[in-house]
Amino acid sequence: MYANPDSLVSTEWLAEHIDAPDVRMVDATWFMPGGDRNARTEYEACHIPGAVFFDIDEIADTDSPLPHMLPSPEKFSSRVRKLGLGDGVRMVIYDANGGYMAAHRVWWTFRTFGHEGISVLDGGLPKWTQEGRAAEDMPPVPRERHFTARQNNFLVRSRDQVLANLGSKREQVVDARSPGRFSGADAEPRAELSSGHIPGSYNVPFNTLVNMQDFGTLKSAGDIKAAFEAAGVDVTKPIITTCGSGVTASVLAFALHLIGAPDVAVYDGSWTEWASDPANPVATD
Repeated sequence: MYANPDSLVSTEWLAEHIDAPDVRMVDATWFMPGGDRNARTEYEACHIPGAVFFDIDEIADTDSPLPHMLPSPEKFSSRVRKLGLGDGVRMVIYDANGGYMAAHRVWWTFRTFGHEGISVLDGGLPKWTQEGRAAEDMPPVPRERHFTARQNNFLVRSRDQVLANLGSKREQVVDARSPGRFSGADAEPRAELSSGHIPGSYNVPFNTLVNMQDFGTLKSAGDIKAAFEAAGVDVTKPIITTCGSGVTASVLAFALHLIGAPDVAVYDGSWTEWASDPANPVATD
């Protein structure tokens, strides 16, 4: 049993509530760099009826050299208002990868800006369409809605805070990347970056928390807790999650939220920021 079960909804639940006046669907599809899939193009070809497209690379700090960093509260409010997302609605986030990846990043972003009425669709668009449920290729015409952004800085960490944590060890740093990237054995998808990890961090690959053969649906609370404990993580103590660019780190943050873990923050710049500065210490196994 999840500690926060309302944060994850099934395809059955969405089918029953899709026409509710206070429910909004959000397509948060994003693909790793270097591939040949385009998220917006796929959204325009097929999405859950009524869903708006949330572009994590545009609703971001586009002045930063780092990918999809958190925007200012003002920019975030402006963009999501135009999508018809705001106060008093329950948002259901999904993506075309299944029940993982950018849907969790968008879930975390809305929570960072103070919106709690938000859930992730378990299994995402692939599970929805495989079950024969309705999809469309016409984007909705959203009615602008007021959004009040109240940034919660407890849910985000900067490079300087992670660097300071190397000494204080107040928070556990948990990396969502693959074991090969974490150890330094495999190359990063961003060719300019070396692989390795932040010294003292733990490795819980995000795909160990989802059922990859079942559209990326989340594993049980017991299995999620066991995955973190097997890596040496104490889920009752403060945690910072990290990954390549803050996307799959949000999968970890979401899974930890589901099981009721307190004080979970995401290192927004993640490995892309950390490895870009040779002054930052790097460990390899």
